[in-house]
Amino acid sequence: MAVSISAVVLLAILTYLLIKKGGLKAAHAIVCTLFGFYLASSSIAPTVSQAVASVAQIVSKIKF
Repeated sequence: MAVSISAVVLLAILTYLLIKKGGLKAAHAIVCTLFGFYLASSSIAPTVSQAVASVAQIVSKIKF
């Protein structure tokens, strides 16, 4: 649960920055958001969730 909340916050900040400074149009951001909602309800959602959790685990082990 903590990984998904942090990912949502990180992606929301990234989307905001891309809209303001990167030239991403709001309509494109809305389409991507809707795609994410449909992807979350698809049969591939558990695989995507496991992949994100694995990447988060690998990143958490990196020591700077």
